[in-house]
Amino acid sequence: MHVPAVATADARVRGMVLRGVDTTRWTLRFHTDSRAPKARIIETQSAVGVLFYDREARVQIRCQGTGAVVRDGAEVDAAWEAATAFARRCYLGLAPGAVTGRPSSGLPDWVEGVRPTEEQLLPARRNFAILSVTVDEIDWFTLAHTGHRRAVFRRDDGWRGEWIAP
Repeated sequence: MHVPAVATADARVRGMVLRGVDTTRWTLRFHTDSRAPKARIIETQSAVGVLFYDREARVQIRCQGTGAVVRDGAEVDAAWEAATAFARRCYLGLAPGAVTGRPSSGLPDWVEGVRPTEEQLLPARRNFAILSVTVDEIDWFTLAHTGHRRAVFRRDDGWRGEWIAP
């Protein structure tokens, strides 16, 4: 469940690495390039769906919520500092979706396969952001030979759950 599928309001879905969960604020945290098309979509249409699946446990968890692209602040700075140099170098590259005309990582040639210095990484910080998803609904589903089970949990003033038919 480390790489769930994240869907935006434009019906595009992508796998993203889950970087953190805050059970107090009920938020899921992902890292993203602030220039990515998904960032623009979320800024205008904030509905986000996140699908987790554990094949071994045969459990699917669907989360629905509100996404926010956070570019600045203590949380973003801490996430940037905690990321490895190799992870941060991704933000030195071309904007996601940029046409390259040939197979390419999008990275500048000088950084391909190289661990950049902290100084070389400074320009990458402006492209780094957090996608924070505030979860409002959780749909839990399990597959079983004896009969599937499903429950939905909604957050209004507090969390309320109920069993529903699969």
